[in-house]
Amino acid sequence: MFWQYAARFGTRDDASEFLEVHYAEPAQVIRLGEHRAGVLMPWLDELAALSSDGMPPDRFYRAQALVACVLDVVVPRLVMTGERTSPTQRTAVLPSRPRHRQFRPLRAEAREVAAMLRGDLARRWSVVELAEAVHLSSSQLRRVFTEAFGKSPIAFLTMLRAERMAVLLRDTELPVADVAGSVGWVDADFAARQFRRSVGVSPSGYRRMVREGRAGANARGDRAKRA
Repeated sequence: MFWQYAARFGTRDDASEFLEVHYAEPAQVIRLGEHRAGVLMPWLDELAALSSDGMPPDRFYRAQALVACVLDVVVPRLVMTGERTSPTQRTAVLPSRPRHRQFRPLRAEAREVAAMLRGDLARRWSVVELAEAVHLSSSQLRRVFTEAFGKSPIAFLTMLRAERMAVLLRDTELPVADVAGSVGWVDADFAARQFRRSVGVSPSGYRRMVREGRAGANARGDRAKRA
């Protein structure tokens, strides 16, 4: 068992576009907390490295062991319930009947709005403005967009901003406030709350975990070379 699409992604954030194209229903969001997320990152990094050029047979069992470690952390956090646990939850978390899991083509209006949001993250978008651009009422847009992406346009924008912040925190040394401002959040404290809500850790905590994960990967690489 290994990640067979690793070659399609330059970073983990590329997975979002892959999911939007291939899956109509949202996946379950598991909030692991900062400590558990930090435990997982080195294993996930190693899994990605192992599978980036195809899985060598002699490394297959190492990948299996890493997957087992990941599942050992994640599975106990899964919430299985037949009832809605939040006002915005669209379907039961339990495996549902086929009629609840139909895969439908995304409507052109939803695709266009998503492209507009991706194209200008820093803009102060409103649902009214987006609806007018695709010739729908605000309520129609919310319904169409939520059916397509599992969240409202503004919630989708929040997700995109958090993902872009993650890229900048990982790949640049910009202060957190500057990173937040570049994606449209002028209030750094508000940005930190939104980022934590989306990613599960604070911006500074995420940057620290990335650095620690890279340092650990480099150390493992050095040990492998010496061996």
